[in-house]
Parts: sequence; C-alpha cells; structure tokens
Amino acid sequence: MIGHRGAPGYRPEHTRSSYELALRSGVDAVEPDVVPTRDGVLVIRHENEISTTTDVADHPRFADRRTTKTIDGVARTGWFTEDFTWDELSSLRSRERLPRLRPDSAAFDDSEPMLRLRDLLDLVAVRPERSGRRPGVVLEIKHAAYFEARGYDLAALVADELRGAGWGAGEHPLWFESFEPTVLARLRALGVPGEYVFLLEADGAPADLVAVDGASARTYAAWAAPDGLDELARTVDGVSLDKQMILAPDSRGRTAGSAPVVADAHARGLAVFTWTCRPENAFLIRQFRTPGGKASFGDYRAEWDVIAASGVDGVFVDHADLGMDFFGGSAQR
Repeated sequence: MIGHRGAPGYRPEHTRSSYELALRSGVDAVEPDVVPTRDGVLVIRHENEISTTTDVADHPRFADRRTTKTIDGVARTGWFTEDFTWDELSSLRSRERLPRLRPDSAAFDDSEPMLRLRDLLDLVAVRPERSGRRPGVVLEIKHAAYFEARGYDLAALVADELRGAGWGAGEHPLWFESFEPTVLARLRALGVPGEYVFLLEADGAPADLVAVDGASARTYAAWAAPDGLDELARTVDGVSLDKQMILAPDSRGRTAGSAPVVADAHARGLAVFTWTCRPENAFLIRQFRTPGGKASFGDYRAEWDVIAASGVDGVFVDHADLGMDFFGGSAQR
C-alpha cells in the first residue's frame, strides 16, 4: 500500500501533513515526485509547473517569471521550479491541486511550505523508531529528458541526495520509478540499491524515447505487450500500470474483469503496481460511478475488487485510510 503523494484526499499533496497522515495510517511506503530548482535542489512537486499547487501567483515579486514552456511535447504556462532557487521556493505555501473535487483538503491551503526530497527522507527515516515499522519511499523522477536538455542530471542529483541523507546503501526500503526508462538505467548504473519500476501510461510513449526516435518510439502499450515485457524483465524489477490498463473498460465504460497484463508481467518475474485508486466518481470508470457529482464517492470498492483480483503487488491510493481498510498493507486482500 503506497500513499500517493502522501494522503492528498485529505491534505494538499506533497505537504508534511499529507505524508504524516499517510504514515500514521500504516502505509508500506509514500510516493514523492521530484523536480529540481535552479540551484539543483530536489523539491517535491507533482510537476515543475507550480501555479496550481502553490500560492506563487500571489507573490508580486515573481510575476515576471510567469512564462510558457513546452514540456514533453505539451505547452504549459505558469511558474516553473527550475526558474527559482530553493530559498525563493521556500517562501511559497502549498495549495490543493483539485479544490473543486476536494474542498476539505483545500481548507488547509497556504498553511504549509513546499518540501525538499531531503525533508521527506528525514521524516520517513525516523518512523521505525516511533512505530516499530520500516516504511519506505517510492521515488518518482519527473521529466528527466526535459531537464537533461537544460543541463540537469537528475540521476546524479537523486543519487547524491540519497547518499547524503543516509538512504544510498539500502538502509531503508526504496523504489525508483519513472515514465522514462533512460533515467532508471542511469540511476541503476550509479549503484544506488533499490527496486526499479517503469511507469506505463495507457496511451502515448516515453518522452525520452520520443526525443530520440520521434514518432517511431515504442509506445507504452507496446512495452506492456509480451515482447515488451520480455525486454523489461532484463532491465527493471517491476512495472507500474495506469489502472485503465488493468480494468480495460469497453466503450460503455464497463470492465469484463482484469486484463491479462498483470499475469503476463508476473510470468516474467516483474512486480506489478497500479495507479491510482481513488474513490471519487471523477476517477472511477463509468460502471462504478454513482449519483451525486464528480466529487462524491462512487462504488469504489467494486472497482477496487477488480484491481485486487488481478493480483497486483501494490496499489497507489490518495485516501490512505480507505486503502488500508480495503487492501490492507499490500494489494492483496
């Protein structure tokens, strides 16, 4: 059971209180996303564009840093972590990314600063002393090819940070994940112990491969096919699947049961995670939505039943308490 960005069903994602809530709920690990600052500090944000998750737009001194950039082929306008030093970012406060869906979480807006990766590593490291457990970290590296083109070596930054924090030699449970296989290979070559997991979306292709191969880059769907999994079994320890790849809903939004991709990956010795199990109607396939609007909880337990029956080894959840109640300390019920 993995607390996805902490427990963002209840607190703004990637805040200290969000991670503390997930850890108190008993999750096996928490998942930060990391992006760099201008001065090479790894900060925890879902994206390097921070207008939807901080109060940056309310700071007049940063108004001239609003800009448009193309990231992984998509034009985005806002404020970007790589245009700020850590000292500058530390003056900002975090906000709920989905306030209309999660107004209770948004009630905590502007009360907490951003976190560095080091802050979270230190927070998780002391948990065994308090609870007798050893929770871990599932560290997602974001937009590695984009940052490499701008002179950042994210693999080296991650390795240095882990070693400096006492996480670089297997001291704590650690997983690495990315939608880009190149950065995983580079980090593994640096000798950092952990489990390496390739994230697979339902559509598209890895940005690092698109940068090299263009339209001929192998798609995520092709990586999830048997021959793609054969190759992955030689380079990574597991895959993390968009839950749509497991539910495989038809044109009416109904599932006939879990797709074979989980069994195919297991047959090749790969661990399988899935993302993200959320209870709101907005995130459920049509079959399991109920009246009440996008923010209301639908029949999430029925959807999660299908996911659990697939045999996945781990699930990402936004509501750690609901995930622990349904799945327990792993994906298996």
